[in-house]
Amino acid sequence: MGDTRHTRVLIIGSGPAGYTAAVYASRAMLKPLLVQGIQPGGQLTITTEVENWPGETEIQGPDLMVKMQEHATAMGAEVISDIITSLDLSKRPFTAKGDGGTTYTADAVILATGAQAKWLGLPSEEKFKGFGVSACATCDGFFYRGREVVVIGGGNTAVEEALFLTNFATKVTLIHRRDELRCEKILEHRARANPKIVFAWNKVPEEILGTEEPMGVTGVRVKDTKTGEESVIPCDGFFVAIGHAPASDLVKDQLELHHGGYVKVEPGSTRTSIPGVFAAGDLTDHVYRQAVTSAGMGCMAALDAERWLAEQSDLPAAEAAE
Repeated sequence: MGDTRHTRVLIIGSGPAGYTAAVYASRAMLKPLLVQGIQPGGQLTITTEVENWPGETEIQGPDLMVKMQEHATAMGAEVISDIITSLDLSKRPFTAKGDGGTTYTADAVILATGAQAKWLGLPSEEKFKGFGVSACATCDGFFYRGREVVVIGGGNTAVEEALFLTNFATKVTLIHRRDELRCEKILEHRARANPKIVFAWNKVPEEILGTEEPMGVTGVRVKDTKTGEESVIPCDGFFVAIGHAPASDLVKDQLELHHGGYVKVEPGSTRTSIPGVFAAGDLTDHVYRQAVTSAGMGCMAALDAERWLAEQSDLPAAEAAE
């Protein structure tokens, strides 16, 4: 039998939203427990240079997450290396089961499990992640000034990424498995009107090509979906834009979701469809998906949780919670 731990606030997830929530909840003397999850630090741990975090001209993604964790623990949060495998939100206190055998009970829960970019699943894609392969043009486009890049996809995300990359790259090739886009017509019009964007219709990536010393992308081998003919498109950057998958499996049958699985929160807050359960970061955000916006929502979630707890007359005082 595993241990049972009770906390005023249980934070699930350890990206910018989770750690920021931990800082604010700690400052409110709520003694939060933060369970890191399967990827401690979140998506920034697989990002190299970060140049859009306020106060840091340039910092490595993993280093930034180490700083956030240290900040949270310095404020008084307890960071636990565990994975939540199930979560019961049907009654209070809420109950979560950890992979290590521990049961966590909580008066309030902050969900910050994030979202993961969908990948193609190519071995070469995994090999060059962070070295020319990216799933975030906003994060990494700046590094491709004066270079040629490709974008994979045909929906809104792909076309938006392609348009954004034209601010830096000399040429953006949009590779799509069909011969027409699935995006909104206004986006298609803008893409077709942009002289930097060219289209590779009816093509699917087969292999990302590159060098090992130094690690870097030099091109992509594609196959024509109609003829089967293979060819190589030279490029310095390879951007996958086939969508994101919010990590909402724990709550998919308990909370109201929208936009393909993102947790729905009340406008202007982090309150979910269950009182006492709050959500922040990429788990709720299908629009911005930035570290700084996630951190802001983590702050909001902790403040929302603090205020909600203060209104609950049936809960014990913070000082009594262990």
